[in-house]
Amino acid sequence: MQRYVTQISGDRIQVTSQDTPVPFAGPQQLLVRVQAAGLNRGEILALRQSPADTPASLGIEAAGEIVAVGAGSGVFQAGQRIMGRCKNAFADYALLDARDAMPIPDALSWEQAAAIPITTMVVYDMLVVQGRLTADEWLLIAGISSGVGVAALQLAKMLGARVIGTSGSPDKLAALADHGLDLGIPTRSPDFHAAVMNATGDRGADLAVNVVGGSVLAECVHSLAFQGRLAIVGHVDGVRSGPLDLGALHGQRLQLFGVSSKGLNAAQRQRIVQGVVNEVLPAIAGGRMSPLIDQVFPFDQLEAAIARMESNAQLGKIVVTHHPAG
Repeated sequence: MQRYVTQISGDRIQVTSQDTPVPFAGPQQLLVRVQAAGLNRGEILALRQSPADTPASLGIEAAGEIVAVGAGSGVFQAGQRIMGRCKNAFADYALLDARDAMPIPDALSWEQAAAIPITTMVVYDMLVVQGRLTADEWLLIAGISSGVGVAALQLAKMLGARVIGTSGSPDKLAALADHGLDLGIPTRSPDFHAAVMNATGDRGADLAVNVVGGSVLAECVHSLAFQGRLAIVGHVDGVRSGPLDLGALHGQRLQLFGVSSKGLNAAQRQRIVQGVVNEVLPAIAGGRMSPLIDQVFPFDQLEAAIARMESNAQLGKIVVTHHPAG
């Protein structure tokens, strides 16, 4: 099979194709013929931080058809369309842990399915499990045009919340108004507190999602309501720390939490997966939510897909596929 491998050469990310054996489905594993895979900024940031000229196999989510089922994999069967978190997704075949796999709703294309797993699990954990977002609450998303930001907007609207988002692109904010964005603030700077307070009647946001990083940490805290919650889900600005107002933290009874699956065991991940299957996939299947895809690239143009992500031009998810349009 072919697997796409990346490495840093100078300041450029290069992609090459390697011929490798098809993996074997062990216990609780599903061997999937990959049809499409999502591209995620976190793995590109990690690659940028790795030693130069060190090959890496990327791809952490895929959609495809099961070709082999390992022992103890439950109800899954060969021929079934599934999507989920995995490793080495930029390849002809990939292995998924059966506990991370989700059935693909019939109406979805391979490309739509590939755009769902990571962002949907992240936002379900962030908004529902930890964030406890409810109808009529205010959600602030700093960096809303990212894949996670757009998915958070969509799930929040399904939950009945009102959403404020920041982005450096007024055009992206205008496009997201069609997806239910209540207020777009065109900025990349930590200067959105006044607009948030004005929109919420000086109350502040009940839940804030910081996709940007440390450069807006203080402003996110300053923009929270009494007993507000702040989710830290990324640091695309490269800033991993920021000032924290301890007076606001205890005086306003605020809660700060991180969103990452790295430390979760299989059972903990499965609870999130099952929540997505039970509460989010029915909305996607019924057309009440739909993944917003920025652009689809064929696998042999993975390098161009990465370049687009690093240009910050995207709105929504970037997907690579074995079925290029045309």
